[in-house]
Amino acid sequence: MTFAALKRKLFITGLATVGLTGCMGDPAQEGAPGLETETSALVATISGTISDTQGRPLSGVFVQLAGRTMASQTTGGNGTYSFALNIPEATASWSVQPARNGCTFAPTVANLNGINSSRVQNFTGSGAGCVGVAQNPVVVATDPGPRPGAAGAGDPLPGLSTQELALFVGSEEAFKEIDSVSGDGVNGEDGRGLGPTFNGNSCAMCHGQPAVGGTSLGLQSPQNPVPNPQIALATLRGATNTIPSFISATSPSREARFPVAAGGGVAGLFTIRGRNDAPGCTLAQPNFAAQVSNGDIIFRIATPLFGAGLMENTPDLTLSANLAANGAQKASRGISGRLNTSGNDGTVTKFGWKAQNKSLMIFAGEAYNVEQGVSNEAFTNERSAVAGCVFNGSPEDHTNNGGVDEGAPAEVSSDAVLFAAFMRFLAPPTPAPATPSTTNGLAVFNAVGCADCHTPSLTTGPSPFASLNNVTYQPFSDIAVHNMGALSDRVPQGGAGADEFRSAPLWGAGQRLFFLHDGRTADIVAAINAHFSTGSEGNSSVTALAGRSATDRQDLVNFLRSL
Repeated sequence: MTFAALKRKLFITGLATVGLTGCMGDPAQEGAPGLETETSALVATISGTISDTQGRPLSGVFVQLAGRTMASQTTGGNGTYSFALNIPEATASWSVQPARNGCTFAPTVANLNGINSSRVQNFTGSGAGCVGVAQNPVVVATDPGPRPGAAGAGDPLPGLSTQELALFVGSEEAFKEIDSVSGDGVNGEDGRGLGPTFNGNSCAMCHGQPAVGGTSLGLQSPQNPVPNPQIALATLRGATNTIPSFISATSPSREARFPVAAGGGVAGLFTIRGRNDAPGCTLAQPNFAAQVSNGDIIFRIATPLFGAGLMENTPDLTLSANLAANGAQKASRGISGRLNTSGNDGTVTKFGWKAQNKSLMIFAGEAYNVEQGVSNEAFTNERSAVAGCVFNGSPEDHTNNGGVDEGAPAEVSSDAVLFAAFMRFLAPPTPAPATPSTTNGLAVFNAVGCADCHTPSLTTGPSPFASLNNVTYQPFSDIAVHNMGALSDRVPQGGAGADEFRSAPLWGAGQRLFFLHDGRTADIVAAINAHFSTGSEGNSSVTALAGRSATDRQDLVNFLRSL
């Protein structure tokens, strides 16, 4: 029956039903003498999914409900329909019939007689023109959550010399130092140069999970459950900041960027206005509510820094050769990827969510300036240096030789240099011992193509530091940038486009609390599924993984949580 014919038939049937009831009357409504009834009302639904022979949902299907009550609906993209039932009787009968041009349905019509509760009735359409909407594959598995036990990270590289170890210890102290505007030492705030705008007052504030050098802290941490420290920081020492809507006690520590209004640059969450060490400063926060309302805002969280020195010392030729390896296999999976490079010397840049920073020194100097507002020898200019809010000369962080020619490196070097040294000598995370599940998970990881971007191992080049010299390590990253489709944050950096991101190193994922560049999810399975979208180079792997057995899917997740 055609769509139009069905609608005409149902209209006539409806008139006949109304006429019959009007002629014969309803004894219950007319109050027939001597008749007492007691019924329980039926409140339920008749619902279902209409799909093609391949299981794809069919949209545009006209669905008619007839019987005790009548109604109609047209299915949307998910192919579902649902009719609410609410009648005084305890049971009643209905029929459900779908219609769409070009489709023949099985069953043609569903007669649901004497139903007394909700019913699900599905239909399958067939025919040359009866093709449903392709759905995104979904990986179904359970994230066991961040791995408990001691932090498997935060130690120095093995094999450091006595002098190198002393530098690591001193640089870690600098990394944990808390900054104030003037460095007055109040509340342990010995560092100097905070603001005028800032997102944090210590490197370790955002790089603390599961140990110093990691990523965002959080209440769900098995190692150190604490609320987002940005909440307390907003009003520390009398500051008058309002906490933006995207910052909460349970959210990761975030930075915000305005893709249009600020060209993708970082907008400091807070200012030093009102702080008792910044008298007279009146600099207001950006209008985050307006930016959220008009959609001109994106977020980033801190990248983990473990093993950064190994990545820094990996030669460009090694990375290029790794990217070119298995080219035919990668091409068949829609994987291209490329290395982000410096616009000056053409060498590979490696650090940051888009591999936009050339070296750990540049990475440290930029973060110190942008995240804490401290000008330094790499980034010498104060940000938002408005009148009344500048209290120190620039660079606020500088070499501390004090006019002498000798001193321990940790005493003489600037903070930015020490931050770079800390990252350089920071060991990679230690994975959990292998189990049959995680061993199979690694095999699945390789088989579905995850390893095409998340390269399991790389090797450093020659180094003056023995601990970094020709070392094979397991970052699970190719350090290249790849098109991630709908994950685009509309911010190009270096040679990386708005929709390109560095393959995030997966070592340490087992104890990470938040995933993806903006920390949008704490569920590693949701992060995997977010790799699928139009244009994403992760589509083939997500599709392949979604098609594996439940055991394989869960084993891969368990493997990631073992790293």
